[in-house]
Amino acid sequence: MAEAVERESMEYDVVIVGAGPAGLSAAIRLKQLDADLNVVVLEKGSEVGAHILSGAVLDPVGLDALMPDWKDRGAPLNVPVTSDKFYVLGEEGRVGVPTAMMPPLMSNHGAYIVSMGNVCRWMAEQAEALGVEVFPGMACSELVFDGDRVAGVVAGEFGKNPDGTIGDGYEPGMELRGKYVLLGEGVRGSLSKQVIAKYGLDADAEPQKYGLGMKELWEIDPAKHKPGSVLHTMGWPLGSNAGGGSFIYHLDNNQVYVGFVVHLNYKNPYVNPYLSFQQFKHHPMVAELLEGGKRVSYGARAITEGGWQSLPRTVFPGGALLGCAAGMVNVPRIKGNHNAMLSGKAAAEAAYEAIQAGREGDVLEAYDTEVRDGAIGKDLKRVRNVKPLWSNYGLTASLVGGGFDMWVANVTGWNPLGTRSHGKSDAASTEPASKHKPIDYPKPDGKLSFDRLTNVAFSFTNHEESQPAHLTLKNPDVPVEIDLRQYDGPSSRYCPAGVYEFVGEGDDARFVINFQNCVHCKTCDIKDPAQNIVWTTPQGGDGPNYPNM
Repeated sequence: MAEAVERESMEYDVVIVGAGPAGLSAAIRLKQLDADLNVVVLEKGSEVGAHILSGAVLDPVGLDALMPDWKDRGAPLNVPVTSDKFYVLGEEGRVGVPTAMMPPLMSNHGAYIVSMGNVCRWMAEQAEALGVEVFPGMACSELVFDGDRVAGVVAGEFGKNPDGTIGDGYEPGMELRGKYVLLGEGVRGSLSKQVIAKYGLDADAEPQKYGLGMKELWEIDPAKHKPGSVLHTMGWPLGSNAGGGSFIYHLDNNQVYVGFVVHLNYKNPYVNPYLSFQQFKHHPMVAELLEGGKRVSYGARAITEGGWQSLPRTVFPGGALLGCAAGMVNVPRIKGNHNAMLSGKAAAEAAYEAIQAGREGDVLEAYDTEVRDGAIGKDLKRVRNVKPLWSNYGLTASLVGGGFDMWVANVTGWNPLGTRSHGKSDAASTEPASKHKPIDYPKPDGKLSFDRLTNVAFSFTNHEESQPAHLTLKNPDVPVEIDLRQYDGPSSRYCPAGVYEFVGEGDDARFVINFQNCVHCKTCDIKDPAQNIVWTTPQGGDGPNYPNM
């Protein structure tokens, strides 16, 4: 039984969880509207940007709306997109898709190749200059309620023993209370999950869909480097096993981002997204680019892919969901940061108006309306059928039918295919192992491709081992009895960090959680067929430390 803890509290006008593009945009906009507002941003990473992992080709529309003078302020948007290519890959070759065939909304003209971690570090500087208090290393472990409304969060709790009891150096953390609490935790945030469940925010939405995005930063031969080059692929090596694709973005300093996304609605439990990523780099086109280069860093993160159909109600008594906490990624464009910024700005404006009117802890209906009827809703609605067509009918149907649907929507604002259904959740999509055969993946060669544990070292992940594991099981018997016996242990494959493994065989089999490896991608919380694994936040400052990602 949990021990009762007394905590000090601090009062703010607005408490923001997460120093990502959504949370920082909200903080900046609040102080633009009223310099006297007390605003705090709480970030679980060791520093702002430490847990930010994104492609990223940034559409600057969000920055344009928030800070039109961002160029003069020195925003780290230094590499404009200069070329835009798309290929469907076979094992040895490739077929180019002419950009002229794609709807104009798919163009990356005017966008920038960026490190979103560095963009967020810069945004935090802008926020602090306005008087926002930004506290990294402060994980938010609990919500604070006042009656039916969310009134704050508990942050900065340290020093529990592995069994959850209070240790000798225990620090209880503080209650940070606000008139409004804005949750910008990103994909599948632990507090966001709680409020979505408590208030039934997803009652009228389709199941949220997800992808697993994995990314490496490489330094390559300067002769092969083309700053501003953007390349996307589909097809090999996933084939019919799973949906997804890749990206290769040339930033500055002879560096490239090499990324791979696997849609998590795959049926075959033997799919290994990480090994698919490593296999992809051996395609002749990619291998030639990377040959002679070196991997600098690695990371992984889940991506919300449900789009318009899966968007929950974004407001609840006392607060709102921002950006990817609600799921605002435009899947065909592989972009969500612009919508995250727009959502933060809109939530700030709604909270400001409510505070000015003397409404504390109200439901910010104006924000939810703006999300659905404004620029974010328009962005998501016109691409809403690409993902469900892919999930239900395959890549070709998505390219042809989704492309047609987007073309018409881009010209008329009307989707001729209506609104297609996603169907099952990603967890429910997994089928028993008896229906499938194991997949023979090539062994990493240590030059272009790497084993998981070696790559995790390049995420610079660290967790204090004496704390309780932040990955918990609802039922400790389920991993062996269901995950292993029925599905042949997919948790040992879908995790891109090697957190999960089964030790022993037969009646001696047991499930091991190596939580120290966790890069906070949250794939386990999403894909576990029995929905038995729960991701919660570890103590502040723990997890990956992504540089220039």
